[in-house]
Amino acid sequence: MTLPTRSYAAFLFDMDGTILTSIASAERTWTKWAIAHGLDAATFVPTIHGVQSVETVRRLNLPGVDPVAEAAAITAAEMLDVGDIEPIAGAAAFLASLPPERWTIVTSAPRALAEVRLEAAGLPIPATMIAADDIPNGKPAPDCFLVAAERLGVSASDCLVFEDAPAGITAGEAAGADVLVITATHGTSHRLDTRHPRIDDYLHVTTTITSDGRLAVTSR
Repeated sequence: MTLPTRSYAAFLFDMDGTILTSIASAERTWTKWAIAHGLDAATFVPTIHGVQSVETVRRLNLPGVDPVAEAAAITAAEMLDVGDIEPIAGAAAFLASLPPERWTIVTSAPRALAEVRLEAAGLPIPATMIAADDIPNGKPAPDCFLVAAERLGVSASDCLVFEDAPAGITAGEAAGADVLVITATHGTSHRLDTRHPRIDDYLHVTTTITSDGRLAVTSR
């Protein structure tokens, strides 16, 4: 475990793989879709994480396939498959310890899917949440984190981004934020080399509010 050494005005959390785990649900849905479209699911499915579904479909450039329609169908299927979604260990308590106006969620999932998954995991839905519907240019573009910081009334460069996927890490970097990588869902198939501080989950960290009202991540 390594932690950032400075304090921040606000925290920005990715959702999937960062505060909850929906990998099994997502990979079941995308595996069925990949097989139906003649793709090698074992090679393709690991590429879906951290980016908007429509962009995942679009970059395949499959003949006769409408990325918007396909992404909508995939989202609908994912919304029906939430039985084994659960929070990353310690995430609920960590989020509950934060002042509500000082954090939000920034996800590549459509808002409807994000709300279903957060509810399934028993996690709060902040009013300031940024979802795929809100941002034309998804991760790895920095737009989502820039808008999230603006909604909280702070600079992105004064935020700590909590992320688990390369696209989100790149987006956080491009926004000028610091990044803390959550490795709980990486395992052997999603292993990630990164120069950023990292924690496995939230069980051994807490939030400290400094004397000047800023947020810091500290070990328990």
